[in-house]
Amino acid sequence: MLQHLLSETPQSRGTQPIKNMKTKQNKDRKVDTTLWARVFGQVCGAVMCTVVLIACEPDASQSLSVKTSTEPSIVSQTGSSSVQTTSAGKSSTLEQVMADGFLKCGVSKGLPGFSNPDANNNWSGIDVDFCRAIAAALFNDPMKVKFTPTSTKERFTALQSGEVDILSRNTTWTLSRDTTLGFNFAGIMYYDGQGFLVNKKKYPQVKTVKDLDGATFCISTGTTTEINLADYYKKEGMTYKMVAYENNDESVKAYEAGRCDVLTTDQSGLYANKLKMKNPDDHVVLPDVIAKEPLGPVVRHGDDQWLDIVKWTLFALFESEELGITKANVDQFKSTTKNPTAKRLLGVDDDIGAKLGLSKMWAYQMIKHVGNYGEIFENNLGESTPLQISRGLNALWKDGGLHYAMPMR
Repeated sequence: MLQHLLSETPQSRGTQPIKNMKTKQNKDRKVDTTLWARVFGQVCGAVMCTVVLIACEPDASQSLSVKTSTEPSIVSQTGSSSVQTTSAGKSSTLEQVMADGFLKCGVSKGLPGFSNPDANNNWSGIDVDFCRAIAAALFNDPMKVKFTPTSTKERFTALQSGEVDILSRNTTWTLSRDTTLGFNFAGIMYYDGQGFLVNKKKYPQVKTVKDLDGATFCISTGTTTEINLADYYKKEGMTYKMVAYENNDESVKAYEAGRCDVLTTDQSGLYANKLKMKNPDDHVVLPDVIAKEPLGPVVRHGDDQWLDIVKWTLFALFESEELGITKANVDQFKSTTKNPTAKRLLGVDDDIGAKLGLSKMWAYQMIKHVGNYGEIFENNLGESTPLQISRGLNALWKDGGLHYAMPMR
C-alpha cells in the first residue's frame, strides 16, 4: 500500500517545501531597635520613649520583597465605564479600539466556514462573526470591524505588534502559546481535532490512519500539525514523510498536484479545504482524530479588561443559546421574560456591562445584530451549509457537547 509513492522522494515529485524558521532582590534590612530602646529609656519618660521607639521601628512594608512592575495599571473613569491606562500613558486596548472607532480583527487568509472573503472582500465565517459580535457589543454596529488576513506564520506577530486587537482565526490553545508568546486565550470557540484527507479514488484501500504507514503528508508551517503527527507515528511505531509549505493554500495545491499522499490539519479545515478542490467528491476525510485542537480567540497579555470583554462576549453567545434568545426574539425576551438570568444578560435588571466597562445593553446589542452561538454555527458550518458539519462536541453541555457559559451574575 502506497509503496509506489513511497519510492519517490518529495523532490522527485516537484516538492518545494519551505523550512520553518529577577530582578535582584535586595535583602530585607532590619533595624535593631534594642540599643535605641536602652539609650532613650534612660533619658526619656515613658511617653517620650514610646514616641521615639515608634519612630525608629522599621516599616513592615519596607521589609518585604519589592514588587516590580514595568507598567502599573491606573484606572480612570469615563462615564459609567472604567478605562484602563498605564503609568507610561499607554492606552488600554478598549480605549484604543474606541478611539479608532472600529475593531482590528486578525483572521485567516481564507478558510470557508471560519474566515473567508468573497469576490467583493466581504468576510464571513464563525471567527468573523465573533469579531462582529464584539463590535456590536462595543459600538452597537457589527460592521465596525477591520479584518486583517494573516497566515499561520504571520498571525502571532500581527497580534504582538498591535496590528490587530484580537486574533480570531482557528488558532489552537496550547501551553507554550499561552505562556511564552505573551498571549491569553479567551476561551474555546470550536472544539476540533487533527484529521486526514485522502483521495479515495487514488487510494480506495485507505480507510483509517492505520493504513497510512509510510505515507507522505503535506502540512503548513507554524501550526501544531507537525508535532502532533510526530507524536502519533512515534507512539504507533509507524513511519512517514512530511513536506511543509508556507501556508494552507500552498499545502492544498501540493496535495492536489500529487506531491504528497495525505493532507493533514484540523478536521474542520479539511472539510473547508475540500470545497476549494477541483473535484471535491474525489476526496474523503478519514474518521480518525489524532490530537485535540481547541480553537479560540487570542489577545495580548497585560490587559485584563480586554481579556474579560472578549471572554464574556463568548460566554454570552453560549448563554443566549441556552436561554433560547435569538436574533428574531431578543426584543420579545427583553420585554416579557421573567427569567432573572435573561434579564441580567439583556440589561433589564442589573448592569453587568458596567463590570466590563461596557454599556448595560452590550449583550442585547450583540444578540440583536449577530445572534447566539448556535445561530452563528449553523449559518457558517452547519448542516445547511456546504460544509455540513454537525454540532458534535460543539453543542451546548445540556445537549451532549462541551460548550458551557460561566454564570452571568
